[in-house]
Amino acid sequence: MTIYVDVLIVLNIYVNYFLLLITAKLSGSYLKPVRCVAASVYGSLYSLLILVPTLPAAVNTVIKLAAAVTVVMIAFGIGDLRRFLKNSAAFYGANFILAGGIYGAYIWFEPDFLHFSNSCFYIDFSLLLLIASTAVFYLAACILRRLWDSSPLDGYKVFIRIGGKLLKLDGLADTGNCLVDCFSGKPVIICSREDIGELPKGTALRLIPMNTVSGDGLMEIFRPDEVMISEENEKKRRSADVMIGLGETHGKAIFNPKSV
Repeated sequence: MTIYVDVLIVLNIYVNYFLLLITAKLSGSYLKPVRCVAASVYGSLYSLLILVPTLPAAVNTVIKLAAAVTVVMIAFGIGDLRRFLKNSAAFYGANFILAGGIYGAYIWFEPDFLHFSNSCFYIDFSLLLLIASTAVFYLAACILRRLWDSSPLDGYKVFIRIGGKLLKLDGLADTGNCLVDCFSGKPVIICSREDIGELPKGTALRLIPMNTVSGDGLMEIFRPDEVMISEENEKKRRSADVMIGLGETHGKAIFNPKSV
């Protein structure tokens, strides 16, 4: 099979772009289009490995792991370790499913339009078929996320430490809260101003855009000293690396259970 480098690069940019969209969908992370494109272009360069002689399995594995980690870093940033690992796991999972499906087709059917080497693939088929197959893959991820988010979740307590005071609020798990700090990539828990009270001197406030059913606007957020979340029927608390947003929540701390 003749491999055209330009087709190879464009193919992998397209596939990487959708894999990153699927990663963001599965992990609930914010993904800027510019960073998604940059990471897709960067990741496509590793597809040139298909042109070199077959590498040892260990070397190939190290290269692919390094590629995946750096692609995630470019797309989502590092932020906190927990979110970085979550994004990396989602990206690995999406790649594993896609590569496994392609490799399975390669082994079973040995199609003339598919070449597989060094964990990289080259597909020589119509653009329409490529778009259709990736669209089905993305739709499956959306359905999976919708089923995951549909489970009813309530009965949470949110503990927020700000300066010398510790607040205990009723938590409301809401998968519709997709607010993310654009700078740090951290999810935002929304609390009432009355519940938060007066902030310590020197607290850095900044604004992020938000969308509601009533229109668009801006929300003030700040970084708390510590946030812990627990279910009422469990004594164990888990730490959450988040920002606090100031809004009208009627005494609730609203958070996305899939993001914290």
